[in-house]
Amino acid sequence: MHEFDFVKSTYSNAGGECLEVARNIPGAIAIRDSKSPTGPILRLTPTTWTKFTATLH
Repeated sequence: MHEFDFVKSTYSNAGGECLEVARNIPGAIAIRDSKSPTGPILRLTPTTWTKFTATLH
């Protein structure tokens, strides 16, 4: 199994309230808190991710 390659969200701020997102695994989007890189990971389907990010605009 491949590992997620997380990158910091472009919406993150300098105050430490950051999300990291991994989109390198086909069929899965992973989200985690940058302050807790070994903590839980939220996994979404690409369709769910698209619907979620559409609500942010």
